[in-house]
Amino acid sequence: MEPRDWDARYAGRESEPWRGPNAFLADFAGELPPGRAIDLACGAGRNAVWLAERGWEVTGVDFSAVALERARTMASARGVKVSWLRANLVDYQPPAAAFDLVVVSYLQLPARQRREVLRRAAGAVARRGFLFVVGHDRANLTDGVGGPRDPEVLFTAPEVVADLAGISVNVLRAERVRRQVDRDGVRAAAIDALVVARAPGSAAPVPPGG
Repeated sequence: MEPRDWDARYAGRESEPWRGPNAFLADFAGELPPGRAIDLACGAGRNAVWLAERGWEVTGVDFSAVALERARTMASARGVKVSWLRANLVDYQPPAAAFDLVVVSYLQLPARQRREVLRRAAGAVARRGFLFVVGHDRANLTDGVGGPRDPEVLFTAPEVVADLAGISVNVLRAERVRRQVDRDGVRAAAIDALVVARAPGSAAPVPPGG
């Protein structure tokens, strides 16, 4: 989908209430000490805002101007500051080794583009920092609900691990997970792929008197 398509989708969500962060991200990052984070494909900013509320210094990146305006409004309403950047992740190069947490949430791209984006995302992880990737699993097409209907943009956790081959990160978790959603008043399960990786190396030493 093009930026204008997502602009149109987000334009219809003006009255959408605060939904909180992705549940898997909340479970993972809830106990992490705050640092610098970047949320790639941040959409309307629910993950970025939640991280900022927990004390993180956050940058949110998306190619939809309407989504970013929704994100700014949400951040203001909840009293937090986030740096918002409009960019297409197919072309965007995040700063190298700059973030303690890099989040890629439901970015559904064809395999070649996905691989390039994820490798650049991994390169943005600072020493001992984390890469968190979650998206619609290919199994969701037949066994889950919601999500894209195009199998070309769906993926599995092992495929994400393969995308990261040769990158200096250690995979901590790679699995298929289920997420409960409300479909027409009925609880149903969506199927996601979840990968968490960590960059090796010790934290930078604290300078004397620091």
